Amino acid sequence: MSSSNAKLEDAVRSAILAKPYAILDDHDLMHALIAANEKAMGGNVVDLRGIVMERLEARLDRLEDTHRSVIAAAYENLAGTNQVHRAILRLMDPESFEDFLRNLGGEVAQILQVDKITLVLESAQAEDDPAVSRLESVLSVAVPGFIDAYLTQGRGGHVRQVVLRQVQEGSRIVHGSASAWVRSEACLRLDFGPGRLPGLLAFGSEDPHQFAPNQGTDLLAFFAGVFERTMRHWLS
Repeated sequence: MSSSNAKLEDAVRSAILAKPYAILDDHDLMHALIAANEKAMGGNVVDLRGIVMERLEARLDRLEDTHRSVIAAAYENLAGTNQVHRAILRLMDPESFEDFLRNLGGEVAQILQVDKITLVLESAQAEDDPAVSRLESVLSVAVPGFIDAYLTQGRGGHVRQVVLRQVQEGSRIVHGSASAWVRSEACLRLDFGPGRLPGLLAFGSEDPHQFAPNQGTDLLAFFAGVFERTMRHWLS
């Protein structure tokens, strides 16, 4: 009859001695050995080493989670950078201003994975321009002062270049017919140079979580800077 304290078989013992680190790297096996050790010591013995091991394992798990989060964030940032670069290259393709705007609401929006892109320009009289009617799906005209008031929600004060926020219902001036279902937006204020009224490039999304105030804005600020320079070229 075999005993619970019987020695390991020679083959198993030889395998362990040949590769002891294989046991240390096996979490399930180490847990089994620790549990067997605690059982052998009885309930009245406090194993400080076991407590230390548990705390070290908990710290290791947290470090692994942090490491995975950092790697995921890095890949997400790289993917976002690639999207913006592709969108910028696509912006440079059209040879007419009208094609430039149509492209903005089409392929550029698809590359950036947003549901709606609108360029808002301030003007006191351009509403009668036939081009505005032809491009109403991507171009909107507002009265002077509208853009800064919209970005600050009428509170005034400092106007940020990029504003990310969730909305209950989008502005019809900004998002047109899509205003009924836009639930988050990225608003990029555009500076067209001295003597010109500002513009607004608005990204609208049906997803309320696509744009939020706690997200980074560096890539969008870069895109806005490139778009400003491209618009100055067309306006000149």
